[in-house]
Formats: sequence, C-alpha cells, structure tokens
Amino acid sequence: MRTRYGHAPWIESFPDTRRPTFEAFRGDKTADVVIVGGGLTGLATAHALAVAGLRPLVLEASRIGQGSAGRGSGLLIAEPGPTFRDLVQQHGLRATRVIVEAWRKTAADVPGQLRRAGITCDAAPVEYVAAGQAHVERDLRRDHEAREAAGFDSQWVESKKMQQLTRADGLTGMRLRGGISLDPYKLCVGLARAAVRNRARIFEKSSVEKVTPGASDVEIVLKGGVLRAPTVIVTTGVATKLFKPLQRHFTDRERYFVMTEPVPLAVRRQLFADAVALCVERAPAHRVRWTPDHRLVISGADQDATPAAKRPQTLVQRTGQLMYELLLLYPAISGLRPESGWEASYGQTADGVMYVGAHRNYPRHLFALGGSGESVTAAFVAAKVLTRAVTGASEKTDQVFGWTR
Repeated sequence: MRTRYGHAPWIESFPDTRRPTFEAFRGDKTADVVIVGGGLTGLATAHALAVAGLRPLVLEASRIGQGSAGRGSGLLIAEPGPTFRDLVQQHGLRATRVIVEAWRKTAADVPGQLRRAGITCDAAPVEYVAAGQAHVERDLRRDHEAREAAGFDSQWVESKKMQQLTRADGLTGMRLRGGISLDPYKLCVGLARAAVRNRARIFEKSSVEKVTPGASDVEIVLKGGVLRAPTVIVTTGVATKLFKPLQRHFTDRERYFVMTEPVPLAVRRQLFADAVALCVERAPAHRVRWTPDHRLVISGADQDATPAAKRPQTLVQRTGQLMYELLLLYPAISGLRPESGWEASYGQTADGVMYVGAHRNYPRHLFALGGSGESVTAAFVAAKVLTRAVTGASEKTDQVFGWTR
C-alpha cells in the first residue's frame, strides 16, 4: 500500500453520487444577508440564520467544504486551543471565562443541533485527555491549577492512572471536558443541506470581485452579476485580497494530518480506547483519535506556510514525523502504515482565538476569521455570535471575540 499524499480522505471517500452541487451565481439578486465563504463557519452560520427565520445566501469560490473545512481532524471539543493560563495572561480572567464557557456550551449543544437537523457525520462521543511527559508536566499542572482556581472542572491524572487510561508510559496530565469526533466533510455537506431546507441559497464557483458598502446595503460584485444585502459576513478563514489591511492580524500556518491503515485488533488492544481523544503536549501539540473503522488520525507538526515548490517534499517529511512520534509513544504500531497524509492551512491570530464581529473600517460587514485551527467548535461559536449580531441580539460578552480585544 502506498501512502496517498495531499488528499483528505474525508473528501476523497465521499461518494460522488451523494456529493451536492450548486450552480454558479448569475444575474442580479438580493438577500437578507450574504455569507462569503462556504466552509464550515460559513455553512454553520447559514444554517443558524436560516433556522432563525432569515434567508441567507452563501457564495463559495470553489466547492463547499473542500477547503480547510473538510481537511481537519474532525474533533469538536470544549477547549478553545490556547492554554487556560495563556488566555488569562493575555486577556484576564473575566474574558477567559467568556471564551472557555462559550466553547464548553457550544460543544455540549452541537450534538443536539445535529440530531434536530438530521445531520449524520459519524459523530461519536469522546473523552478529551491532555497529557505529556516529564518535561511538560510542570506546565500542564500549572494549567490544571489555574483552571481549578477559576472554578473550571479539571481532573489531574497521575502517571500510573494515565498509563491505564492511555496505555502509554511516562505520561501525566488532565482529563478535560469531552466532545465528539466526526467526519468534517460530512458535517459540511449536512449543514449545507439543512440550511437549504430552511430556505438558504448556496452558490458555488462564485468568486467575489468587489464589495462596496452603501448607506442602506452592501453591493457585492461577482463575475456573473451583482448582489445586494443589508449585511455581508466574511468567513473565508483568512483575510483575502479584498480585505488586505486585515492580513496583518494573521500568520499563515499549516497543520499536518495522517490517517493510518486499519489497525489490527491485537494492536488496538495495546492502544488507548476508542472513546478517548488524546492530546500529547509538545511544541506544537499532537492530537490522536480513532475513526469508526479503527484507523488512527494524527494531527500536528504545525509550521508557518510552506512555499508551493516545497510542499510535496514537506508533506512527506511531516507525515513521517507524525508517524515516528506516535511510534515512540506506542511501539506496538511498528509496521503500521500511513494511508493518507495531507495538510490544511489556517490563519493564526496572536492569541489563537478567532476574530468574530464588526470592524470599524468596514461598514455593514461582519467577519469570522482566523484562530488556531484546533477543532470545529470555533465555527459553531462564531455562528452563534454572528447570528446574534445580524438579528440585533448581540450580548456584551460578544466583544471578547471582536477586533478591539
């Protein structure tokens, strides 16, 4: 078996006969609100707005869910990405409470939202464990103590019990609030279909060429026509050339992913349980979880964006690195081959938290850009904040995610 490089298995394995297609934008149209970007954040926001009674219109330059949205690890967890202590140091305890509670509440709410919308995406509950070896134990313990002092539940696990939990030697760390594992591309497809059932409109292969705010609406110019709406929401992951002044807020980063071949039962018995998602703290952290068909998905080895000419070579090297580091932790996987190796880009913000909300230099615009790319939870957090903003129900705490934080 040869490793397939550059292809996210979630997208590749989805049957073409079930893959939705949407027409390109043509003509002159109006909408209650326009969403630029048909990734996970854009589709989650479209669904939330449609459920709230509005008629959103989504514009995707390529195909929905086939950018970074469908190339992630498929974890929806109750952790925002940056450590608790880092968030407190940057924003203070009050703002950190808002951020962490938003992630926790969203992670708890989303499974019910998916059931009500009839979205099937291989969702399965997982217990989230953050662990590390001796050289990071002090930092992990400090983060645990900071959480406890702030009133957030966090269970410290000593080495012997951690070995029983993870089947790996020399780890200590924390049991944190769990979440779900899922297929991120199926999630995008499900959200798109659910949004359309609620009267949202989606257009693919529809690149925006210009956005001009006016006194009462926004004019959005595409190759195929012109669109007007009271508000435009930009969910393109990073600031595109249309919003070049905002690019300074982001660092272009890449995260790498591996999916192994199916793991034999005899080997699985020597690894952690199916219902555990393991975060191994190093610089950067690596996350490992199971798929329903007994494959391992490993993510990490983040770095600044690679020049295009070096990407194929870098992808091979990073895939090997992730497999080697897992082998050091679990010698039982010796001989296990990577079936797929791929990468996904994201815009790293200075604090690792997505910018969500209005920007003073762009009237009638709302944005949801950047973050740390840790899990899909951020998309649903953003969808809540954006829906409140559009419907006039914004909360004071929403400012924590804004551009002026």
